[in-house]
Amino acid sequence: MTIIGVTGATGQLGRLVIERLLKRGVAAEHVVAVVRNPTMAYDLESRGLDVRLGDYADAKTLPAALAGVDVLLLISGQGRFLAQHAAVIDAARQAGVRRVVYTSTLRAGRTQLAGASEHLGTEQHLQGSGLDYTILRNGQYLENHTSRMPQFLAQGEIVGATANKPLAAATRADYAAAAAAVLVQDDHSAKVYELGGTPFTLSELAAAITDITGTTVAYRDLSSDDLAAFLKSNGVPESFVGFAVELDEATAAGAHNTDSGDLQRLLGRPSTPLADAVKAAAQQHAVR
Repeated sequence: MTIIGVTGATGQLGRLVIERLLKRGVAAEHVVAVVRNPTMAYDLESRGLDVRLGDYADAKTLPAALAGVDVLLLISGQGRFLAQHAAVIDAARQAGVRRVVYTSTLRAGRTQLAGASEHLGTEQHLQGSGLDYTILRNGQYLENHTSRMPQFLAQGEIVGATANKPLAAATRADYAAAAAAVLVQDDHSAKVYELGGTPFTLSELAAAITDITGTTVAYRDLSSDDLAAFLKSNGVPESFVGFAVELDEATAAGAHNTDSGDLQRLLGRPSTPLADAVKAAAQQHAVR
């Protein structure tokens, strides 16, 4: 009987991973949902999962949270998270966890994207911990783009500074399915996977939105400075403008693209097509 732990279990990715585990036949009582706020996990507990308090920022909660866990999915935090991740990894080793699966970022160690050094540091700490490990370097979520469809339709355009270079975003559900596969299989020891969907440009995203909704949307490419000015003029908070520009600059530099095929191999199928993701978003946002 293998006990699987999932950190961040009430987050969007964590919940999807748990759903995939249950669909794969893992018994609910064999899944430990590690959460920062157990009151947010009543639905998981009501389904028979073992819900435990485990806060990355409060190391004393971690030993009990990880006790008896055999395989742990460490879903990455946000901001300056290296020390917190290291605390989880150390607690996992002390608790006797056999393997840790970590959700890193695409091309960690080969990109200057904000947070990449924190991911790389976590990878290195895990690799040096003596624990068995698997590293999932997840690319962008397709939902980062499709969730903005109402805005794109209202403006009639997608505005960016990507030089219209491709990015290999995939749906959150695809990343979750890949993580679930790795958690239940034993042949991923010491593997590092670069995960991404079929690459597309923002022009192709605009064309897909146009085709599916019947409303014309075009992609307009700007310089980084012009994009920053555009965002500010549209009321985007100053604190987010630099981050948004940096993301597009990273896309222009190829940081969000991969043709590794690792995601598709883990899924055992093609990743969700762009058109399907756009259709789902159109339905979710009641776009006609």
